[in-house]
Amino acid sequence: MGVSLRDTRSADLYRRALHYLPGGVNSPVRAMRAIGRDPIFVERAAGAELFDVDGNRYVDWVCSWGPLIHGHAHPRIIAAVVEAARRGTTFGAPTAAEVDLAQEVSRRMPGVAMLRMTSSGTEAAMSAIRLARAATGREPILKFAGAYHGHVDGLLAQAGSGLATASLPASPGVPEAAAAGTVIVPWNDPDALVAATEQTQFAALLAEPYAANMGLVPPACGFLELLRERASATGALLVLDEVITGFRLGPGGAQALTGVIPDLTIMGKVLGGGLPAAAYGGSRELMERVVPAGDVYQAGTLSGNPLAVAAGLETLAMLDEQAYLHLAALTDTLASGLREAAGDRPLQVIWAPGLLTVFFSPEPVVDLAGAQACDTEAYGAWCRALLARGVYAPPSQFEAWFPSLAHGPEHVAQSVDAAAAAFAEIDR
Repeated sequence: MGVSLRDTRSADLYRRALHYLPGGVNSPVRAMRAIGRDPIFVERAAGAELFDVDGNRYVDWVCSWGPLIHGHAHPRIIAAVVEAARRGTTFGAPTAAEVDLAQEVSRRMPGVAMLRMTSSGTEAAMSAIRLARAATGREPILKFAGAYHGHVDGLLAQAGSGLATASLPASPGVPEAAAAGTVIVPWNDPDALVAATEQTQFAALLAEPYAANMGLVPPACGFLELLRERASATGALLVLDEVITGFRLGPGGAQALTGVIPDLTIMGKVLGGGLPAAAYGGSRELMERVVPAGDVYQAGTLSGNPLAVAAGLETLAMLDEQAYLHLAALTDTLASGLREAAGDRPLQVIWAPGLLTVFFSPEPVVDLAGAQACDTEAYGAWCRALLARGVYAPPSQFEAWFPSLAHGPEHVAQSVDAAAAAFAEIDR
């Protein structure tokens, strides 16, 4: 489906949006500036497909950046949300469904005995860090270069020189004092991790168990185990950000898959089934420090929103063992097809169940430096060529693809054919 950027309804909407919204969007990557084009304005979606306001159809491998593991507008999820809405959209009071969802998460997640819901992953990350600081009596946080844990001031930091260093703000408006409490080390670098934890007493070691915000970069063999060991040995809390991996890699997230159990877990995306919902959780002892059980403050007007809880419960109810086997097989098939479509082009296709990234790199990507060394201009040209052929891939080299259970063999075939044609186009 060819897409013209001139004299279209999308173009008109974008002109209007630029007048009322910063950059014309409500979240940066939607602007598609990383691939050198204007954004697509979506009218509707169903299953694995998007339809824009100009009538173009796309196979959607973004799926709202991860929540839609069952695809768009799944009938059971829509029915659950509609039924919940009939009873009221928000109460600001406890509901039975909140308890049901917390119990289901606790059953699935080995590291979660209790949880507190929020409305976004950023809120959950901020709250988990506050709890870790209260529990340990320490302030410094360790995070990894290229990991994203929401737009919390102290986590919007970039590394200075050396293996591990106090950080400088990565965004105007972030106080130096907020960033100074964060130490950044390279992902998959055991020497840097050990050195940092020997030099500083951390409140928390914070990590995406499968880094997915520099593109998908899985942990090296033994790295998560070392992270767990260093946290335990130094009195820090291990905080795993499973906003992306939770309920996607498997029924209990990365922690169940790897056997590396954190002290605190951050959850989101799939948890809300396409509606705004997130949570943080951990042992009963830690979570009972949160008000009103304890003294660590956190609150939210829409936390545990009944519509989001209904969507989350229905989403998890459909995620059985067979669903995960199917998702893994589909992702593997897509990855193999994309590798074949690339021919002898220097390319890395990395995948885990329900996650995938195409790195335009001749070398394996193991950290942020490797991701940054990729040919992002070639990726941008390839992505534009995919869009022109009706395939919606992440409009950034540093974002993951999100295969869903709504994708079928026909979507994989169309996408692989489009990828081959797109490679041929950018090679000319």
